Amino acid sequence: MSHADEANGSRRDFLYYATAGAGVVATGAAVWPLVNQMNPSADTLALASILVDVSAVEVGTQLTVKWRGKPVFIRRRTPDEIKAARETPLTDLVDTASENRNKPDADASDANRALDESGEWLVMVGVCTHLGCVPLGNAGDFGGWFCPCHGSHYDTAGRIRKGPAPRNLEVPIVAFLDEKTIKLG
Repeated sequence: MSHADEANGSRRDFLYYATAGAGVVATGAAVWPLVNQMNPSADTLALASILVDVSAVEVGTQLTVKWRGKPVFIRRRTPDEIKAARETPLTDLVDTASENRNKPDADASDANRALDESGEWLVMVGVCTHLGCVPLGNAGDFGGWFCPCHGSHYDTAGRIRKGPAPRNLEVPIVAFLDEKTIKLG
């Protein structure tokens, strides 16, 4: 092979690599806007987590806030509600999974669903797991929540006990920042 043939081969290889590189850059420039539009908008990201002041929530009452377009129940339970939830055997439950985003592999015991060790605080997404209705608090056969749409009964820990709902009310990612502020998300 002569020196001229080697130079032509090198030039040809360079042109192939340069063309391929330019094609990759052009494809990336064309595809990036399509991929980027699938990212959540700024207003959605702003709702990813919220802070909730719970200092005014009295024992035995519930605060409902809107988070990610859904109601969230923040309940400060009474000692009787905690006792009823803790004394319920797991074998009496329809769904024994915790539905707790903080403890995904835990069972549905009250200790795994409550926000604090004492069990006084319970935070749940207030959407019935049957067809998405909003259950009523302090109602139903088990003193927790009752979904009037199709008759699901949840206990004082938000666990499905009776009716068509297949799962317990979801416990979102939640934590106390201080003694009067909860962070959702």
